[in-house]
Amino acid sequence: MSFVRRREDVPVMYKKMFNGDGEAEMHVLLNGADEMYNKGRVFNHVYLAPGAEIGWHIHKGDGETYYILSGEGEYNDNGNIITVCPGDVTFVDDGEGHSLKNVGDKPLEAIALILYK
Repeated sequence: MSFVRRREDVPVMYKKMFNGDGEAEMHVLLNGADEMYNKGRVFNHVYLAPGAEIGWHIHKGDGETYYILSGEGEYNDNGNIITVCPGDVTFVDDGEGHSLKNVGDKPLEAIALILYK
């Protein structure tokens, strides 16, 4: 399978994530496991408005990477709070937890990738 998914055809979802404040705007770049050789389940371009967050959650059977594109965030890495900025990469492994909150005054943009262990 090969394709070009035009910007206007990328599905966009607005969702409250793990009881975090506000909603995440998620542009679904690859649509689930079938488009990821069954190696993962999420490849999204995520936008968080100021104050919005992806709430604390623990991964089971997979790990997640965030690549920060713009904005400033507060990343909770298993209780260790770290400020993240454009160019930073975070990773949480199977059995570990994290959250991401926009603490700036502009949107925070990140690429989110979840791969199965």
